[in-house]
Amino acid sequence: MDLGISGKTALVLGASSGLGKAIAIGLAKEGVNVAIAARRADELANTAALLEAEGVKVLPIQWDLKDLSVIPGNIAAIEKALGPVEILINNGGGPPPTPAAAQDPELWQSSFQAMIVPLIAITDAVLPGMRQRGWGRIITSTSSTIQVPLPNMAMSNSLRAVLHGWSKTLSKEIAKDGVTTNILVPGRIATDRIAFLDNAQAQRQNRDAEEVKAENLAAIPMGRLGDPAEYAAMAVFLAGKPASYITGSVVRVDGGQMPTTS
Repeated sequence: MDLGISGKTALVLGASSGLGKAIAIGLAKEGVNVAIAARRADELANTAALLEAEGVKVLPIQWDLKDLSVIPGNIAAIEKALGPVEILINNGGGPPPTPAAAQDPELWQSSFQAMIVPLIAITDAVLPGMRQRGWGRIITSTSSTIQVPLPNMAMSNSLRAVLHGWSKTLSKEIAKDGVTTNILVPGRIATDRIAFLDNAQAQRQNRDAEEVKAENLAAIPMGRLGDPAEYAAMAVFLAGKPASYITGSVVRVDGGQMPTTS
């Protein structure tokens, strides 16, 4: 299938590893020029080399998303090097595992400022151009905990819900301008984040890490973790022209794990 996005420009946040890296690679394979943003320069350089091997233009940007002051300058640098951002992949880090009760308000506030505000602010920075040109894709990666809250994941369960409400509301405001915005929800995909959460669960429950990993794996109907490339494939499709009638949606890539249809 020709997705019709060769030559377009994407900005992928959190692109140095994990799901963001996989999405950046998937877009590059479709001929998309990619700006990749993350904090670690060494990992950014490694990702950039993989993308350049696909024959596309790449701009790595060392970017701490919590610093809102750098947004205008970074967007201007992307426009100068690659052209205006036409595809935005909102992909941020996850919060620490915590219960819901008795959390320091400062932790709630700092997590909100780190996880939510930057993604909305960056979207607001590129959205006027998308609307003016009559085409754009905004894809926000969240977590399956938003649909089935998990124990000891109160921050993720709660704060990511903000992104779902925001994306759905935004979709109604910009649909007529040719810009779509969708939420992409990963289940258990083979990334460092999943390994971290398994180990944290094992420590919290004073159990063997391999036992916890096997138990969590058994809960997936397919009996395996997802490959980051499988998750990226859906993101790339949503970025393509054939997905132009999909907006305001939540799409799961979870191997059938979530016990819900919504």
